[in-house]
Amino acid sequence: MEGSRIENLISAKKSLKLSLEKSKSVGLALEKAGPRLDEIRQRLPSLGAAVRPIRADRDALAAVGGHINRAVGPAAAVLKVFDAVHGLEKSLLSDPRSDLGGYLSVLKRLEEALRFLGDNCGLAIQWLEDIVEYLEDNCVADRGYLAGLKKELKNLREFQHGELDGGLLDAALFKLEDEFRLLLTENSVPLPMSVAEAAAGDQACIAPSPLPVSVVHKLQAILGRLIANDRLDRCVGIYVEVRSSNVRASLQALNLDYLEISVSEFNDVQSIEGYIAQWGKHLEFAVKHLFEAEYKLCNDVFERIGLDVWMGCFSKIAAQAGILAFLQFGKTVTESKKDPIKLLKLLDIFASLNKLRLDFNRLFGGAPCAEIQNLTRDLIKRVIDGAAEIFWELFVQVELQRQNPPPMDGNVPRLVSFITDYCNKLLGDDYKPILTQVLIIHRSWKRQSFQERLLVNEVLNIVKAVEQNVETWIKAYGDSDSTLSNFFAMNNHWHLCKHLRGTKLGELLGESWLRDHEQYKDYYSSIFLRDSWGKLPGHLSREGLILFSGGRATARDLVKKRLKKFNEVFDEMYTNQSSWVMPERDLREKTCQLIVQAVVPVYRSYMQNYGPLVEQDASSTKYAKYTVQKLEEMLLCLYRPRPVRHASLRSPTFNAKYGSGVPDLRRTASAVV
Repeated sequence: MEGSRIENLISAKKSLKLSLEKSKSVGLALEKAGPRLDEIRQRLPSLGAAVRPIRADRDALAAVGGHINRAVGPAAAVLKVFDAVHGLEKSLLSDPRSDLGGYLSVLKRLEEALRFLGDNCGLAIQWLEDIVEYLEDNCVADRGYLAGLKKELKNLREFQHGELDGGLLDAALFKLEDEFRLLLTENSVPLPMSVAEAAAGDQACIAPSPLPVSVVHKLQAILGRLIANDRLDRCVGIYVEVRSSNVRASLQALNLDYLEISVSEFNDVQSIEGYIAQWGKHLEFAVKHLFEAEYKLCNDVFERIGLDVWMGCFSKIAAQAGILAFLQFGKTVTESKKDPIKLLKLLDIFASLNKLRLDFNRLFGGAPCAEIQNLTRDLIKRVIDGAAEIFWELFVQVELQRQNPPPMDGNVPRLVSFITDYCNKLLGDDYKPILTQVLIIHRSWKRQSFQERLLVNEVLNIVKAVEQNVETWIKAYGDSDSTLSNFFAMNNHWHLCKHLRGTKLGELLGESWLRDHEQYKDYYSSIFLRDSWGKLPGHLSREGLILFSGGRATARDLVKKRLKKFNEVFDEMYTNQSSWVMPERDLREKTCQLIVQAVVPVYRSYMQNYGPLVEQDASSTKYAKYTVQKLEEMLLCLYRPRPVRHASLRSPTFNAKYGSGVPDLRRTASAVV
């Protein structure tokens, strides 16, 4: 029994020892499990949230899959397009010149992608927002998770209203604008100076070459894409800048600085009449060739866009290139002081504008060219009003000159020589049709009729007023200076006859009128010779000079006395008349020959017969003062015009009405031949 007790003890000892070892192992295991329990404790909330849908309504759980699939589908499509946009970046940031067609194709794909994103990005975001709202309402997902989704969707919504491509489209469009400008610049070449000068002259003009067809097609292709992106105004601005600069460069070869001249920079129209002649040629060249070419090119490049666009583009080119400066110069001329020459210059301006009337109407007739139209109409009105006013006042102004004294040199007054030439011009083929048209228009504005005879009668009245002036001036010399009066009358009657015979004005005045003046010339010529040089030979009388009747000494004294008197009278007449002027060469030579014929033969005979009586005298040179040859030379040199002689038609009334610079009709007496 005791043996069995010992066995029990031994068995209990072993069991206890085994229990202690197990307890020790459990303690060690528990010690190791502590951190893992803490980790599990921390993960329990998220695990609870993860398994919460299991506790959600079975119908909600069954429907959530369909909602998610419907939202994720559009979102995936949007993401795919976003990836495609980024794939286009390398191509669109390259130089479009290397392959413009390919570049435009890629750009069009970008535009389509951005349109897709613009149309669908918002829809995809809305569907994602709907599924988040569904999950939240049905407690299918964790609230923190849903809050994160909401924040991301809000960011997407804001991004949707910004640049979906990160500025790629703008960068590509700027590159296209640069290419548009480069194509224009490279193919816009001003006319060389020699060509421009020849074109503005009488030679046949070479119009600027239009842009190559291939370039026009490229410009149109670029325009298509830029216009599709609301950049038409920028395109027009670039086009106007480049092409107007090209036209200005072509015009600069013509030296158009005179277009900037102001009224204060010149005294009268005569001082710039050379510029006015150039103005007509330069304006015709600019309109018919430079602006014509730009008009066609604008149509070629912008025709697909619409009439208003390309016409507006052309009007800006014309304005910036210089058409306004041409019109302003014409206006400046109309604002200058009035004088007869200005009438001719105004008619020149009208003729130039009238010649270009159809071109102006076609090129600048559209609504965008309203400023050019208004300036042109204003210029034409100023030209017509100014020309008509000067013309109808000419008669009065000629009459006002009558109060001026006649010239002290017996010359043809500036008024007479000017008016005869001037009226011939007005009735000539160059000016009569223009003046007639101007007067017709001017009277039509006043609702008055016009007949061509009005123009002719007015010109005839002007000439007859000049004729009356001459008669008044002939009498103005008075009896005390009748020789100069006859000289003046001879000069002027011959001038009227000579310069009007064979002209249209002469035909209107009639042959009898011309013959009358020729007869007056002959009449006054004979009186002039009789009363002046014709009296000179009378001082060389032979009376009492028969030798031996009174002795040689007596004869010598008579010869000395008579030669002395001859010399005194001759010197006085020659000195007095050496300042007189006879501008018509034929009349001058004929008159001098008549004087020589009246004086020289008598003097030669006298000196041959009686010269020896005084030549042996110590003071012979006092009496035999002139040789026959010298006397003849002196007489043949009479009445020659001086090298430069400026005359004036000015009268106080004329100056008060027209200004001190009018009419400064600068013309030398020698020019009237």
